[in-house]
Amino acid sequence: MRRLIPLVYNELRRVAHHHIRRERPDHTLQTTALVHEAYISLTKQQTMDFENRAHFFAVCAQLMRQILLQYARRRRAAKRDGGRRLTLDSGIVLPKSRSIDLIALDDALKELDRLDPEQSRIVDLRFFGGLSIQETAHFLGISPATVKRHWSTARLCLHNQINRAKGYDA
Repeated sequence: MRRLIPLVYNELRRVAHHHIRRERPDHTLQTTALVHEAYISLTKQQTMDFENRAHFFAVCAQLMRQILLQYARRRRAAKRDGGRRLTLDSGIVLPKSRSIDLIALDDALKELDRLDPEQSRIVDLRFFGGLSIQETAHFLGISPATVKRHWSTARLCLHNQINRAKGYDA
């Protein structure tokens, strides 16, 4: 593992930056710190055999998401509605200007995973892992058309669940 990190460090920073830029402007965790925390978390895992590069980055992206979620929960516990906001790109949220709470997104993803684990995995790989349609299809062993179809359905499902959680009509 120690020999792998220098080879992929810049790409991990890109993934971390992808996550951090969606956080609130005064977020205290920086890109480098998020990469380092993900690395520490990864080294604490049992020995993992990564199927390929995409699998490695998907695992790292998931760890980064969990780290940010832990920060959000700690902040919310310290201060009600702690301002932890994640602005999603137009690929996830239908109204482009809307931002959502990271905890609400996690709750919606858990519900999506319960309803359709494959769609949930596609969201993880595409949104959090930064994988393309082709990379996601290859990683999951399904067609790109299936990924596109599930990606569209998952975005709509997440949008509706988040709106329901906020008390809006879906």
